[in-house]
Amino acid sequence: MPFALFLLGVAVFAQGTSEFMLSGLVPDIARDLGVSVPSAGSLTSAFAVGMVAGAPLMAGLARRWSRRGALLGFLAVFLAVHVVGAVTDSFGVLVATRVVGALANAGFLAVALVTAVGMVGPEATGRATSTLLGGVTLACVAGVPAGALLGQLWGWRAAFWAVALVSLPAVVAVARSVPAGTAGSERPSLRAELRSLRSPRLRLTLFLGALVNGATFCTFTYLAPLVTNVTGLGGGWVPVVLALFGAGSFVGVALGGRLADRRPGAVLAGGGGALCLGWAAFALGAGTPALTLGLVLVQGALSFGVGSTLISRALYAAPDAPTLAGGFATAAFNVGAALGPWLGGTAIGAGLGYRSPVWVSAVLVALCLVVAGVRRGMTVPAECGGNA
Repeated sequence: MPFALFLLGVAVFAQGTSEFMLSGLVPDIARDLGVSVPSAGSLTSAFAVGMVAGAPLMAGLARRWSRRGALLGFLAVFLAVHVVGAVTDSFGVLVATRVVGALANAGFLAVALVTAVGMVGPEATGRATSTLLGGVTLACVAGVPAGALLGQLWGWRAAFWAVALVSLPAVVAVARSVPAGTAGSERPSLRAELRSLRSPRLRLTLFLGALVNGATFCTFTYLAPLVTNVTGLGGGWVPVVLALFGAGSFVGVALGGRLADRRPGAVLAGGGGALCLGWAAFALGAGTPALTLGLVLVQGALSFGVGSTLISRALYAAPDAPTLAGGFATAAFNVGAALGPWLGGTAIGAGLGYRSPVWVSAVLVALCLVVAGVRRGMTVPAECGGNA
């Protein structure tokens, strides 16, 4: 993989830390700003809504910008809103910064995906995608637990300052490593890309990705209260649990990237079934510390292994829409990231307890398997590259 691709991962690391870090900060934000835990959890949904709205829009706008200029502009906005978020005392303003930051993140990721794929041959799309998404998993391994630790030591605002600081070297890395070519150079017209998005294969892949990511975020957003209130571990264990999930996700992306170009069917079918069973086992055994710690690791690996494979399949499903396919893949996965926390928060608010988001995750993956099973003879084999 080109070294510049790893440098793009530095920026994705900063953005992934921001997107995921609220899992360890939700109780503190709720207490400090005087809102409920489900309301604080909605900050994750607000970020996801911004990603959903921003991904296709920013992808379309960035087609005619230079790649370097687009990436740097998105990073500058992302950095600025985290400074605002770190100093505000208004929950409404904090929600607004999450949405604007997500718009910038969406634009960056849409351009970064097409840039990453353009750095390698078409046969390595899965590996390039997984390498870029490695920044997200490293955010889970290091950034999110560090954010939770900073929140415990100096308050949740310290985590926002840390994201802003980490974004600075990312700006330098992008400025020095990314070619200044036009984001839309040597690509089909916007109308041609839009026509390619009508593909049933692409729509199915995006729908399945939304379900899988919804399941991931549903549980991940409420891991902190689950660990402290159900598992019975102290608050000091929260960063450890988040790190375990991140370590699993790193393994899942690494393995998924190697298999996505060769055996995508096995990853999606086998991994999806194991993921569903794992969420159910997690819900049943959440009161047992050893089982919880083990399943957090396993579910992180399965969630990101299946999820990253679906992203690469979306790019394969729309080869004539390289820019917008990345944008719509980002949007679809963040539909899940918005839906999951909302469903989990609704279940908690209904008095079903902190295990309920895990059960919701199991149901979402089960629905994914049912849809894939119904379409297996028609669409899914093509989605999986025909080599399942």
